[in-house]
Amino acid sequence: MGRAKLGRVSRYLLVTLGAAVMLFPFAWAVITSLTPGDAVLAVPPDFTPDGAGLDAYRKLMETLPFWRILLNSVWIGVASTVLQLLTSAMAAYAFARLPFPGRGALFSVYLATLMMPLPVLVVPLFIEMRTLGLVDTYFALLAPTIASAFGVFLLRQAINQVPKEFDEAAVLDGAGHFRIFLYIVLPLIRPALATFAIFGFMASWNSYLWPLIIIKSPEFMTLPLGLATLHGQFTTEWDVVMAGSVISVVPILILYVFAQKHVIASVAQTGLK
Repeated sequence: MGRAKLGRVSRYLLVTLGAAVMLFPFAWAVITSLTPGDAVLAVPPDFTPDGAGLDAYRKLMETLPFWRILLNSVWIGVASTVLQLLTSAMAAYAFARLPFPGRGALFSVYLATLMMPLPVLVVPLFIEMRTLGLVDTYFALLAPTIASAFGVFLLRQAINQVPKEFDEAAVLDGAGHFRIFLYIVLPLIRPALATFAIFGFMASWNSYLWPLIIIKSPEFMTLPLGLATLHGQFTTEWDVVMAGSVISVVPILILYVFAQKHVIASVAQTGLK
């Protein structure tokens, strides 16, 4: 019993240490955002700076049209997430439940697109948007995120865990694929949907490369672009940058706190590690 207790205490200590290491960058960002002026560059760093306050947050609001930028990021993130959930769920249902020739090969090719990084796709995507006359528009920000190969893979794994007997019972009651998908499959894969919603929103919220290339006007800027403009050529006000960073982290943190139980359930349901 003593050895088992010692092992349990050791695991708790390791988990606590790991949590502290992971939380330290966020804590440091909060402290820096509250630290006035040149005190940010003090060596050794001061974890309890004198004169701490919200001046950096006020200056952030004065330097940027911050609320417009924040609203852009929020609505683009929400729209992107909803569209990805819709397209990925329908494609996943087709790959999991509808038999058609070449289904396995097509799914493999679709998954292979996961190996293509965004920088490889940036040039053809930009040419496509320019040809359509969509450069420097909200739709150009949104279009590349409408479909997700990862989302199809994740939701297909979840749908495969739903017994096909439910589908057969629904067919006997006169239900078609649309009703089976809407009233049987979707409610049973809610944990996977919630998990993918978090991943999709985070990807859109943190996206920097594509908005940097496709957006020119300040009114269409998203949060990562707005924060990048705070970096000067010779000097950078790190307290202001960290204030923006702290604000950008809060929505993701709130989203995860409310959806974490679904994430855990999804991992258990789909067998992902």
